[in-house]
Amino acid sequence: MQTSLRSGTLSETELKPDQCSALAYLLLMSEEVLEEFDLKTYNTSEEGYQRLLPVVKTCKRALLDGCKLTYESCESLASALQTPNSPLRELDLSYNDLGDRGVELLCVGLTSPLCNIHTLVLGQCGLTEGCCSDLASVLSSPNSQLKQLELRDNDLQDSKVALLSAGLEDPDCKLHTLG
Repeated sequence: MQTSLRSGTLSETELKPDQCSALAYLLLMSEEVLEEFDLKTYNTSEEGYQRLLPVVKTCKRALLDGCKLTYESCESLASALQTPNSPLRELDLSYNDLGDRGVELLCVGLTSPLCNIHTLVLGQCGLTEGCCSDLASVLSSPNSQLKQLELRDNDLQDSKVALLSAGLEDPDCKLHTLG
């Protein structure tokens, strides 16, 4: 496994879930901070992806877009967001079916004083107006470090987007870019 990890041939082999657990363990035990962790580079099942999720707390940028993640994945991610001294600053969850329940779980981590996320991408995640109040609470949280939020291609209704506006107007909001 370590030889394949170093040589870059790991993405060519389909990893079984137990191999993903072993890989996650190796990456988590390493003292090295990863610049980028792109989950799609690993050829595995949905269960394998789930087992690799804890690795996000060891990287600066996590690309989890299009990996068939669901709201259940957000519980692991919320936990990772609350890891002390995590270098994670950018999280891309686009093209996953997280739904409003997933965002609700993520927001728990995003409002933690330990969370250092600056950029969150939730494009085409099956979001509706139901997540607007949760996101507004993140924007208005004094703990939030969020500077960029991308919500493109979700079904957010105008009436509920007003809730986001209230979060943007809060003096604690640090957001610079809302897409």
